[in-house]
Amino acid sequence: MTNSEHTSKQFDAELEAVRARVLHMGGLVEEQIKLALDALISGDLELCTKVENNDHMVNGLEVGIDEDCSTIIARRQPAAGDLRMLMTVVKTITDLERIGDEAAKIARMAKLIYSADRLQQPRTAEIRRMSQIALEMLRKSLDAFARLDLAASAEVVRRDQHVDEEFRGVLRQLITFMMEDPRTISVSIEILFIAKAIERIGDHAKNISEYVIYMVKGKDVRHVTLEEIEREVMG
Repeated sequence: MTNSEHTSKQFDAELEAVRARVLHMGGLVEEQIKLALDALISGDLELCTKVENNDHMVNGLEVGIDEDCSTIIARRQPAAGDLRMLMTVVKTITDLERIGDEAAKIARMAKLIYSADRLQQPRTAEIRRMSQIALEMLRKSLDAFARLDLAASAEVVRRDQHVDEEFRGVLRQLITFMMEDPRTISVSIEILFIAKAIERIGDHAKNISEYVIYMVKGKDVRHVTLEEIEREVMG
């Protein structure tokens, strides 16, 4: 084996290790969301605290992966597709860290809801439906990252519209509750913060999918229409 072949294999191994760490971080973030939603539905205050405490693990992974990418770029000076992959990783872990923040926010709001001595308990059916869509978007965006699956990426971008529609529905419902019974105002505002956190999770999953399209196609599709994204994916 020549030195160049050896170096190339080492470089490939470094890139693969970074990709694996991103997927590990994604799995941790997904688990954080699930635990936060479980805490909201069950009123488990210990689970709320666990989600809040685990957020530092997500932050640590972001810093570590970012440092790995900086080291690889400095040592290997990658070009073309390899450089796009590393740039995609740096952007993706930022969105994953922010999803982790949203999970911690859901846990904090759940703690507020159940810590207070209130007659009104939260209605969570609409939140559950909305969160299922956002979680599926996150799973599919990570799968698209792992498989370089452009069709799955476009599907995630499309699904973001459903999360936005669900959010608007929850907002209308909460406004109605607050107008009909002022006693629901406090808990309704906390539920609204949770719904907004879930809507933001959908936005971040959409971002990750758009980065995958950039990684594969070399085209930035962050500020174009869904129709243009679908044309790019099919082209």
